[in-house]
Amino acid sequence: MARRSLAPQITGNILEYVRANDLREGAHLPLQMFADAFRVSRAPIMSALRQLEEQGVVKAEANRGYFLAVDPTRLETPKHAAVDADEGDEAIYFRIGEDRLSGKLDERVTENELMRIYDVPRTQLHRVLRRITEEGWIERLPGNGWAFTQALTSKKSYEDGYAFRAVIEQQAMLLPTFQPDMDGFKRARDVQTRLRDGGYETWSRADIFKANNDFHEMLVGCSRNEFFLDSIRRINRLRRLIEYHITIDRSRLPRQTSEHLHILDLLEDGRRSEAAAFLFTHIMGASRIKTPQI
Repeated sequence: MARRSLAPQITGNILEYVRANDLREGAHLPLQMFADAFRVSRAPIMSALRQLEEQGVVKAEANRGYFLAVDPTRLETPKHAAVDADEGDEAIYFRIGEDRLSGKLDERVTENELMRIYDVPRTQLHRVLRRITEEGWIERLPGNGWAFTQALTSKKSYEDGYAFRAVIEQQAMLLPTFQPDMDGFKRARDVQTRLRDGGYETWSRADIFKANNDFHEMLVGCSRNEFFLDSIRRINRLRRLIEYHITIDRSRLPRQTSEHLHILDLLEDGRRSEAAAFLFTHIMGASRIKTPQI
């Protein structure tokens, strides 16, 4: 029988399966196929198909089963299912990260192993792995194998990474090719202001990390030097896992975002050298606060 927490996701999983496999209107939807794919019994699959039948998405034919009744391009995942799926995916995502850092997961794993360890259906696992792949800390191997990529996993490597960022980001800002991106500044100011004015209390760790990553990469991008930008993107990918492992001191985030906004103020005023010096101090200050937590 399916775990209670997975049941609300099944309807959304069926719709996602239909879209992912490019099924056409009139396609047969076998119960056992979904039960096998989602690693649940037939009962919750039947319940989900009945709900979809009430919505007009599928139709039941006596002694034949269920068939897709609409054009798949018109399908939308129910909001409640999407929310439940997002929450479940987030929990599995962080469990994989924590287990990798603690050494519970080997460098190479298979999908079957991950499904067994985390008790999740393949559809959900694929969503989580797709996200991790996009973030750059796991790669797909031939077959159903996966390999975790190199990451910063020690206090020394983490501290060295911050020192590297401080030097590279400061020097990128001082390059003759540096050109302020006023549209980028405006977007960054909006995000940082929302994070400072309450977002720091409610945003997920992933959203906070992304907001800060985007800010720093946007600044380095203004250097118009791809080597500088690539180096920062790489170090950010390497430190992502260990950043998620650190307990966030949310009380310091308003100050951090205020410092980000101050950097934008200096750049918009044409005080680039001051902005570069402040940026270096800002990054090294964050290192002194966060490194001891590792």
